[in-house]
Amino acid sequence: MSGITNLNEILAHMDPILKEGEYVFCTFATLSAEELETLRPICLFEEEEGKSIIIHRNIADCNNISYESIYKLITLRVNSSLESVGLTAAVSAVLTELDISANVVAAFYHDHIFVPADRAHEALRAIKSLVNKSVFEHELP
Repeated sequence: MSGITNLNEILAHMDPILKEGEYVFCTFATLSAEELETLRPICLFEEEEGKSIIIHRNIADCNNISYESIYKLITLRVNSSLESVGLTAAVSAVLTELDISANVVAAFYHDHIFVPADRAHEALRAIKSLVNKSVFEHELP
């Protein structure tokens, strides 16, 4: 499945949504298959220092797993190519202007932005303004 590579077209067609729930980033030296099944991570990345996972906050709390911060998830619904250039930079730039951190996960179908839970609605508005600006510019003669 190929996706859109042109940044202006990606931004003009992007439909960001704020997903339900809260998420946390955790790390473990090792994780068994049983632990993975229990924790149900939405993302797992193997780093030199250990396994980093993103899980629902309530799962972390129920399993007494420590975490530093709480995040909400904004999914950028658009069929962008993994080879497209500039989407992460464009979204990060509008969030940087508001001093909102962005932890980006690019998956096969969509890009996902984890933002501080208390700033999620503000972040979503900022990303939507980027879309609106791009649509306006895309339609100019």
